[in-house]
Amino acid sequence: MDNTTEPEVIEPSLPFWVTVAEEGDDDSMGLFGNGGGEPALRSVPLGPLRKNLAETVDALQQLFEDAAARGGTLPLAEAQLSFQVTASGGVQLLGTGQVQGTRGLTLVFKRPS
Repeated sequence: MDNTTEPEVIEPSLPFWVTVAEEGDDDSMGLFGNGGGEPALRSVPLGPLRKNLAETVDALQQLFEDAAARGGTLPLAEAQLSFQVTASGGVQLLGTGQVQGTRGLTLVFKRPS
């Protein structure tokens, strides 16, 4: 019988300040969300964050491309979006109704001159 153990693989992560809405519920945490919880520093796994952010940006780029293709007198030249990161690496876009009283990260997509 072999008693050797596999070395633990530690997934790369980034520290994020999050608001803990309910203890033990990782998906309820967002970057200073509007929940009434206490702020806490959490390690957000880079794997899920990278995947979710890439999927979100890909979808947004398609939407912006469709909007720009419409042309007209008011062409899309710049878009700004705010988002929150959950403690499990999820990405949540913030709509105008959610922005009041909450903080998020902002992505700016600008057409090259």
